Amino acid sequence: MKAERYTPKSARFEARITTVQKVLFQRAAALKGHRTLTEFVITSAQEKAEMLIRESEVLRLSQQDRQTIVEALLHPPAPNTKLKQAGARFKKLLNTR
Repeated sequence: MKAERYTPKSARFEARITTVQKVLFQRAAALKGHRTLTEFVITSAQEKAEMLIRESEVLRLSQQDRQTIVEALLHPPAPNTKLKQAGARFKKLLNTR
């Protein structure tokens, strides 16, 4: 998801902020080279939202978790009785179609 720039806008977003927040945001906008405060706030919010979404979609595992998964994939346990029964039912279901 890339930040949209210079495209027609149809939705509105409004927020009430303190004077201190406005001064802070204006200073940051100037430092980042944004032409307007609105451009800075929208761009910053969109970048943060995209980052949070990306982070939530990434599965983070500890070294121990990775080792456990790799071990299970490389050396899976033998199927137990219930798994064998489920496999037999599945095969039977496939053969009846």
